[in-house]
Amino acid sequence: MEPRAKPRILVIDDEHALVQVIREALTEEGMEVLGAHSAEEGLPLFFKAQPDLVVLDIVLPGCDGWEVCRQLRRVSDVPVLMLTARRDGADLVRGLNLGADDYVTKPFSLAVLRARIDALLRRTARARRVAGSRVLQAGDVEVDLLTRAVSVRNTPVRLTPKQFDLLVYLVRNAGRTVPRRELLQQVWGPEYTSQNRYLNLYIWYLRTRIEENPRRPRRILTWRGLGYRFVPVL
Repeated sequence: MEPRAKPRILVIDDEHALVQVIREALTEEGMEVLGAHSAEEGLPLFFKAQPDLVVLDIVLPGCDGWEVCRQLRRVSDVPVLMLTARRDGADLVRGLNLGADDYVTKPFSLAVLRARIDALLRRTARARRVAGSRVLQAGDVEVDLLTRAVSVRNTPVRLTPKQFDLLVYLVRNAGRTVPRRELLQQVWGPEYTSQNRYLNLYIWYLRTRIEENPRRPRRILTWRGLGYRFVPVL
């Protein structure tokens, strides 16, 4: 996708008034906003318009937001920000497991929504800039994709091939809590998606290589019940 002068945002929500409010708020921020009120409208519009980010409500007529997110993830890595009315965290867990990047709880302030969207767009822009590069840099951790060399604070670190693959995926998603299921599928394969103990063991091994104190990690953090997040340390 070629860079655009204005980020293109697709909002899929069955509340017509809310879509219009979001459209007006984001348009004022210099974004191009497209609206849809169901999966039947939103999915074709997604493929036609190729947006830079999708704001997706969970409760939709017919095909719900969960299924829309699942279908989007089959074909695209575009950021998905989900809207939910629940505050107990269950929707967050399910959304992250399906590949959503963030979520906002209704009712929400437009300032919060704009800030979340801006953060996702910035992260995506950074990821695209490094996608063609052989070197990934996240804080004091440097990963050379060609030579498979890793250094922490300019000190070389030796990793096994699978530890290296796990670190690369975490670094590429720095700042995002990556669900366990996603890590297992992307690093090991779909047949490993239920092997949580297996993943926990490899996370421990990786921490012993790149953390000063593996029992009090600063770079690879656990979000209990969800997954792991790589936090750059300067």
